Amino acid sequence: MNIDRLVFVFAGSMVLLSVVLTQYVHANFVWLTVFIGANLIQSAFTGFCPAAKIFNMIGIKTGCAFK
Repeated sequence: MNIDRLVFVFAGSMVLLSVVLTQYVHANFVWLTVFIGANLIQSAFTGFCPAAKIFNMIGIKTGCAFK
């Protein structure tokens, strides 16, 4: 699995987790969902993704989207 696919899996998992936390723990966890969405939008325009940088540092092979 390369960084591109791993970023998608990580982002999707975090969105689902934040929705569950919002529903069952506290309504303010909705801000985690907002943060994830904002990060996805900025990475689409800039090509910079903090998660991709971390995955790269631990040795996951790069794809074509995040270098």
